[in-house]
Amino acid sequence: MSQRWSRKKSRLPLAGLLFMLVVTIMIRYYERSIQQIHNEHNLLEASSSFNFVKPNVPGNKLEVLDRFSRCNATREYSGKKIGWVDPYEDPGQRTEIEKCDVFSGKWVFDHSSYPLHMESQCPYMSDQLACQKHGRLDLDYQHWRWQPHACNLKRWNVTEMWEKLRGKRLMFVGDSLNRGQWISMVCLLQSVIPPDKQSMSPNAHLTIFRAENYNATVEFLWAPLLVESNSDDPVNHRLAERIIRPDSVLKHASKWQHADILIFNTYLWWRQDPVKLRWSSEEKGSCEEVKGAEGMEMAMNAWADWITNNVDPNSKRVFFVTMSPTHQLSREWNPGSKGNCYGEKNPIEEESYWGSGSDISTMKMVKGVLDRLGPKVSVLNITQLSEYRKDGHPSVYRKFWEPLNQDRLNNPASYSDCTHWCVPGVPDVWNQLLFHFL
Repeated sequence: MSQRWSRKKSRLPLAGLLFMLVVTIMIRYYERSIQQIHNEHNLLEASSSFNFVKPNVPGNKLEVLDRFSRCNATREYSGKKIGWVDPYEDPGQRTEIEKCDVFSGKWVFDHSSYPLHMESQCPYMSDQLACQKHGRLDLDYQHWRWQPHACNLKRWNVTEMWEKLRGKRLMFVGDSLNRGQWISMVCLLQSVIPPDKQSMSPNAHLTIFRAENYNATVEFLWAPLLVESNSDDPVNHRLAERIIRPDSVLKHASKWQHADILIFNTYLWWRQDPVKLRWSSEEKGSCEEVKGAEGMEMAMNAWADWITNNVDPNSKRVFFVTMSPTHQLSREWNPGSKGNCYGEKNPIEEESYWGSGSDISTMKMVKGVLDRLGPKVSVLNITQLSEYRKDGHPSVYRKFWEPLNQDRLNNPASYSDCTHWCVPGVPDVWNQLLFHFL
């Protein structure tokens, strides 16, 4: 008995030590938890002082913005900003595919190799872009080739492009300029697909060209402001009051998220002031008002947040096309004149030329967003090379859906389209650049 008792007694100090150790660990864990909660509270307070809003928060009963949406009341802008997590701490981590800058160069007249396709042979050509069909007689605009200074741009090869697209979805997302690039791409690609193996869905929010023998699609999604807006109808979007939901791309992203190659653009629609904001958290019908440039920055950040959280560059390729310039003031390339792009037949040769149709502050903002995204997004910098092409717009050689009175007909410059581009023409080169980087 005494031996057994002595053994039990010898274990008591050890049990006590274990008990004290467990208690000490629990106290320290509790103190750390309290400190973590305190730190998170401080972080939230700091964030709220900057008035950041996390974008793309899905709401259960959000009113869908459409062309019938209106602002019941407009109040002063509260200063909210779109905040998103930067995946790359250091800017400039974008990996360059090659040392040569293919966006720096000049236009060379090439009558033997260009155009890359024929307007009349593309059944999907848009009347907004078919300049030859609508009476343009000088066709030199179709024969200009982009030549980088220090290297050569990869020559377009339709079979090789289809092999790159085999089993994939290529989708253009944006406004009518991106739609023009999509039409150019379809016209470049469709000629080698047998008629019974190709099809085009009706014009809608999402329009799809299918090539059965490659199990591939080339698509266009109408999303001129990237975020949800009351201008998302592809036909009825000419609205005096433009309303956006600056913290949500979810409506459009539900359609673009499964594409393998994405080409985004946005710019011209933001040059119309003001823009009304309807936040996801705000009551129905209540809006704030900002300038177009501020609205675009919010939209770019909401888009960037989606890219950050949803794009693996090893499995999905994303491109952003920089601003497409307009040529509304001929005095900028021809001092003393009072016209626009109407009657222009040759590119601008001055390499330093920069017109008012391209906004430098907007380009800096976009560059800042894209640099933070690093290798998740590749840039198609079409702005400078397109600046030279004052001759490449439809001008009066396109279909106009609104009747033109006699006064306007007597003054062609008054209704010239100096925003969009003839096809074949400049957008074909944008697609050649895309092919180069793919």
